Amino acid sequence: MKFLLAGQPNSGKSTIFNAIAGYRSATANFPGSSVSYTLSRALIHGREVDVVDLPGMYSLTSSSPEAGEAVHFVAEEDWDLIINVLDASRLERSLELTLQLLQLGRPMVVALNMMDEAERHGMKVDVEALSEELGVPVVATIGRRGQGLKALFRVALQTAHCAAPTGTGCFDKEVATAVAKVRVLLEEAGYKSRIPMALTATKVLELDPHFRAKVLEAAPETEAAIDAIIADLQEVHGWSADQVVSGCRHAMAHTIWEKVGELGRPKVGWRERVDRLLLHPVTGGPLMVVILAGVFFLVFGVGQRLEAPLVAWFDALQAMIEGRFPLETLVGSLLSGIFMGVAGGLTIVLPYLLPFLLALAVLEDSGYLPRMAYILDNLMHRIGLHGKSVLPLILGYGCSVPAIMATRILESRRDRRITAALAAFIPCSARTIVIYGLVAAYLGPLWALGIYVLNLVVIMVIGRVLSRFLEGRSPGLILEIPNLAVPSPETLLAKTWLSLKEFLIIAWPVLVVSSLVLSLLEWAGAGGVVNQALAPLTVWTLGLPVAVGMTLIFGILRKELTLVMLVQALGTNQLDEVMTTVQLVVFTLFVVFYVPCVATVAAMARELGWKDTAWISGLTVVVALVLSLAGRLVFTVI
Repeated sequence: MKFLLAGQPNSGKSTIFNAIAGYRSATANFPGSSVSYTLSRALIHGREVDVVDLPGMYSLTSSSPEAGEAVHFVAEEDWDLIINVLDASRLERSLELTLQLLQLGRPMVVALNMMDEAERHGMKVDVEALSEELGVPVVATIGRRGQGLKALFRVALQTAHCAAPTGTGCFDKEVATAVAKVRVLLEEAGYKSRIPMALTATKVLELDPHFRAKVLEAAPETEAAIDAIIADLQEVHGWSADQVVSGCRHAMAHTIWEKVGELGRPKVGWRERVDRLLLHPVTGGPLMVVILAGVFFLVFGVGQRLEAPLVAWFDALQAMIEGRFPLETLVGSLLSGIFMGVAGGLTIVLPYLLPFLLALAVLEDSGYLPRMAYILDNLMHRIGLHGKSVLPLILGYGCSVPAIMATRILESRRDRRITAALAAFIPCSARTIVIYGLVAAYLGPLWALGIYVLNLVVIMVIGRVLSRFLEGRSPGLILEIPNLAVPSPETLLAKTWLSLKEFLIIAWPVLVVSSLVLSLLEWAGAGGVVNQALAPLTVWTLGLPVAVGMTLIFGILRKELTLVMLVQALGTNQLDEVMTTVQLVVFTLFVVFYVPCVATVAAMARELGWKDTAWISGLTVVVALVLSLAGRLVFTVI
């Protein structure tokens, strides 16, 4: 059997999914955090069920690529039951999607989620009355606490074998007549569809481009008659057809809410008081700077304390290995390569990566990220974007791949292109390791903070330039601000582990293999040849040691490789003894800004196409060279 979890953004779908399938879907307390569906097989009351977590959608009329993916899955794929997850604190708005899903005529269960938030807002919902109004089972849940989930899936298993709902009538006489006319036209034309004809007719009246294209492709002779029906409907109401249909649906949702809901006096607690400070035009900006600076110094402090004892222990172990197996021998070279790869991941990467991922998870799950988007909206407009673009950029501090994918939440293709280009410059967790492990560790945290500030300035300048060259104008910010929440420790640990697992399973093996390859090349004498070939860039242009050439090549695979392999290439953990301050800064600047890793390039090509990927990648190289040269000149003069 296959169950779908569908609902509007930030309704708690992924939280419920993770509760029954194990933590496999990234969750975040802001809209648009899910940009593709996730599938997992779960054992529910002794029965194996495939559960699909769909991206959030406000309507079956897709207005964005990620919502379009959800609509496509609902309309085109095979499934047995849909679990519609509603945010009980925003019930009236959430019901508009529910009314559309009912028109599918398929088995359905409603999860009335976030009941604790509804209660905090002073709302009471009669669950039985809501079930009666909708004609489907309704189960109250609090997903983040796991309350009501067993009952939800028990009811889902029972309902999957029951008759499908007939759907709630939500249209006035004129709209119902127009739907019936379109339906007759399609049936007479022999149009076939996997979804009910009434829903197809409704979506055609709503001017849904996806459904209209499918209908006209299969039955082009119906176009003139359908347009005439739409024109008549618009003439009667004085609105566009999509406004008329959605207006009827909104009225029905309001009617249902009035029957089943009761609005009392909301509770004013710490969330509201904190929000007044976080979103205030005077205190919001300074508090954001304090929060981000606190995260920076916390990650550095924890990472430094973890790194020092690990480095000392591995240095002693390395000396013992090299004493028994000299580097000049093949065996010694192989062991050294493997050892440096393993040790580099454990002593250089993990001490900074672990606290960084945990801090990012706290920012996501607390709901602070959309508040940052709101605060930065005015600033983003100055560079030709709007605050919603902040969300993919912030994701980029974790990993550039989901950041590129998250540009789907932006309505404008122009904004998606610009934001994707800027995301390629964001220091992801791998680049962060280089900044912390090289600049912060050897020169101090303020030097590293300076690189982050420089990065932000560069991103603003590039965004401003790109917004001038790319045609179009950014729309205004329409962003749902979720409730502040105290992140669950279990969820934070699970999310951190999910992100960390990618490094352990993918990046660390690549790091070990790359380190081994570098050792073999050095043993065979080929490494020197490659380094000499790259000398015009590394030595003549950037003023770096000739041995760093190979590290920049491997850095295209994974950015953290550059730091680990730099230690191996120079033969010491004390890099400040063999590299000057200027060289440390220049190397870091080049690594932070030049071509993103292979996975990011692939994601960008999938989202934007190879043409945009090529010029964005070329731009990163140009910017990296300009900044590195500027840094070399400035620090040399000083």
